[in-house]
Amino acid sequence: MQPVFDLTRYNERLESLFTRFQSVQKVGFTGNAYKPGLEGMERFSAMLGDPWKSYPCIHVAGTNGKGSVCSMLASSLAAGGVVRSATATHGPAQKTSANCPTRRQRDTTHVGLYTSPHLLDFRERMKIVSADGYEMISREEVWEFLNSYEAGFEGLSFFEITTGMAFWWFAKKGVDAAVIEVGLGGRLDSTNIITPALSVVTSIGLDHCALLGSTRAAIACEKAGIFKPGVPAVVGVRDPETELSFKTVAFAMGTPLIFASDRDAFEGEEALLAQMDLTGPCQDINLHTVLVALEAFGYKGWSRDGIASCARLTGFQGRWQRICEAPETICDIGHNPPALKENFARIRQMQEEGRSAVIVYGIMADKDLDGIAPLMPAGARYILAAPLNQRALPAEDLLQRLSRLRPDLDCSAADSVQNAVRQALDLAQDLPNPFIYIGGSTFVVAEALPLFNESTEI
Repeated sequence: MQPVFDLTRYNERLESLFTRFQSVQKVGFTGNAYKPGLEGMERFSAMLGDPWKSYPCIHVAGTNGKGSVCSMLASSLAAGGVVRSATATHGPAQKTSANCPTRRQRDTTHVGLYTSPHLLDFRERMKIVSADGYEMISREEVWEFLNSYEAGFEGLSFFEITTGMAFWWFAKKGVDAAVIEVGLGGRLDSTNIITPALSVVTSIGLDHCALLGSTRAAIACEKAGIFKPGVPAVVGVRDPETELSFKTVAFAMGTPLIFASDRDAFEGEEALLAQMDLTGPCQDINLHTVLVALEAFGYKGWSRDGIASCARLTGFQGRWQRICEAPETICDIGHNPPALKENFARIRQMQEEGRSAVIVYGIMADKDLDGIAPLMPAGARYILAAPLNQRALPAEDLLQRLSRLRPDLDCSAADSVQNAVRQALDLAQDLPNPFIYIGGSTFVVAEALPLFNESTEI
């Protein structure tokens, strides 16, 4: 008999678990936090009964845009009410677990959504999306999983454990489909044990080069490692630097390859983009990729309401998200040069329209500050801060490095993210037509978000 759920014991159990199995989110790609390769995950999945085989999956890789594409796919499938056409037969033969609710008994479509990293609670990584919104895995279900399978955790990483938990929970809840985001790369990522019904690659940029390769072509090969024989793959953009990599892997694997950018715009696509509650740079490319992917998945039509309400239905946060109206405050977790190039270009455009920019910025020590610094818009007031994470670059070190790299920037350092946000809000009161941007790291955004909760005084 399993121990009865108790919130205090649950929190103690989680703290112990996270201490034993540290996450990349906390300690980076060092030690036992990152375990490339599939052997451990395959063993763990077999222990769980390979739950991912009980529902069709869409597998999504890419440098940037993965989270947006995953959320749009999940919300469209959930709100559309029908997951796949009868003619879509790619992927493994599906089985229904004995303890799953029969899908025919439900009036709504339920779509599993597995993404990373999380902002405030690791349960954000696994959600089930329907036309009514989303639910995260409950604490009681986490407790059940830990008590049932913790004996098999030895030798696994935090990411492998949460991946197994997500696959198990989706099967337990009887989802009609699942959208699975790659954690890092593709070929050696823990999620790559699945045989999906569709593979998607969003964009390719220079990030995690020490692990994935120093060129975009090499990184594309790693991302294309999610391609499977006979399973269609959609790549967002046909790019001269990466096209050959995708074609070579697709040919070797026997993978039907589609470049979304080769497909003309869909009827109503431009109007849908303007209606979406998920805003920010590159969402036009992400949306087009999603529509092509839904078509390749065998989905007959797409849900305009589902995609337009993507952020609400999936609880998607931290991507050009407006978290305060006055002063207008935007947060974004973009942290590598390709993502920040787009974000900073948008800030520069707002400045050209007469807005005064205040930027709360922090960065992890392993990120490419030399590549990011030239992109940072001049004329803004920067308040630098280090989140409470051992990987973070201390604010004073960041100030010194930016003073050398960009002496034209107006920078100061704060002793915490919270104080940086408060200073930004105070500063904005004395500026004409101000806006605040909070970003540079997932962890900066994670520490800033609670300050803007309605129940929290700033």
